[in-house]
Amino acid sequence: MFKKIVEDIKALKIQGAENIAKASIKAVNDIFLKNKDSTDVELLMQLKLAKQTLISTRPTEPALRNSLNFLFSDINENNLKINLKRNIEKATSHFLNSDREIAKIGANKIKNGMKIYTHCHSNTVISIFKEAIKQKKKFTVLNTETRPKYQGRITAEDLSKLGIKVTHYPDNAARIAIRQADMVLFGSDAVTSEGDVINKIGSGMFSEIANRYDVPVYCCTNSWKFDPKSIQGFDEEIEERNPKEVWEKPPKGIKIKNIAFEKIEATNISGIISELGIYNPNTFINEIRRFYPWMFK
Repeated sequence: MFKKIVEDIKALKIQGAENIAKASIKAVNDIFLKNKDSTDVELLMQLKLAKQTLISTRPTEPALRNSLNFLFSDINENNLKINLKRNIEKATSHFLNSDREIAKIGANKIKNGMKIYTHCHSNTVISIFKEAIKQKKKFTVLNTETRPKYQGRITAEDLSKLGIKVTHYPDNAARIAIRQADMVLFGSDAVTSEGDVINKIGSGMFSEIANRYDVPVYCCTNSWKFDPKSIQGFDEEIEERNPKEVWEKPPKGIKIKNIAFEKIEATNISGIISELGIYNPNTFINEIRRFYPWMFK
C-alpha cells in the first residue's frame, strides 16, 4: 500500500491537499503494521524514511507535512509503538471531524438562489455543496476547467451527480463567470503566516477579478494546511509540473512553464472557512496558534 500511495500522489491520482494528507497517514500506518514486530529502533528508521519519501512527493503541501509531523510528535525509541498508534488515531479523527464542521459552516454561507463560482477541484468545497443540498438549498455553480489537467471537469461531474446545476467555462472566460457570481469558494493547498492562501494556478488572478466586482471570496480549508515555515520568512514552495502536461511536443526553442499553484493575497480574501469558524486571514492565524500550539514549536 505504501508504494502505491506514493506513486498515486505523484501521478495526481490522489488529488486535493487534504486527500494527500489522509493518504500519508494511511501510508505511515501501513509501514507501522508491516513492521510492528521489529524493534523500536528498526521501526523508527523505517518510519523516518517513509516520512521523507512522502514529503518529497509534492512540495506545496503543508497539510501533508503537518500531518506527518503530528504523527511523529512525542515519539522516541522508548514509547514509539504506543504513541504512534495514538497519534494515527488522533490525526484520522481530526480530519473526519473537521470535514463535517467545515461543511456545515460553509453551507451556512450559501443562500437560496445564489450563483457560486469555484475553480479547480476541492473536496472541501464539494463537501460544502453537499451539505447545502442536505439543507434543502437551491443554488447554481459556475466553474472553470483548470488547465492543463482539467480538474475543473471533475468538479463539474461531481456537482452534476449531486443534482446541482453547473455551468462550465474555459479558464479564459472566468471573468464572465465571476461577474455573475454572488460568492467565490476556493479550496486551499496552503496558508501562510501573513494570511495569504496558496491554491491552484488562476486562483490569485480570479480573486483579483472578484475583488474588482465586489464579489466576496472565501477560501475553504482545514487549518492543518497552515505552513509553520512561513513564520520564519520562508516562502511556500510553488510546485512546477512536467511541461509535457501543457504541450507534449512544442517546437524547438519554446520554453514551457507549468506552474501548478499561485498566491491569493490576504487583501483579496473576505474570509477563511475552516473547522475553527470563519475568520479574516489575520484572525485565522491567531486561532490556529490558540488551538494547535504544536505547529509553532
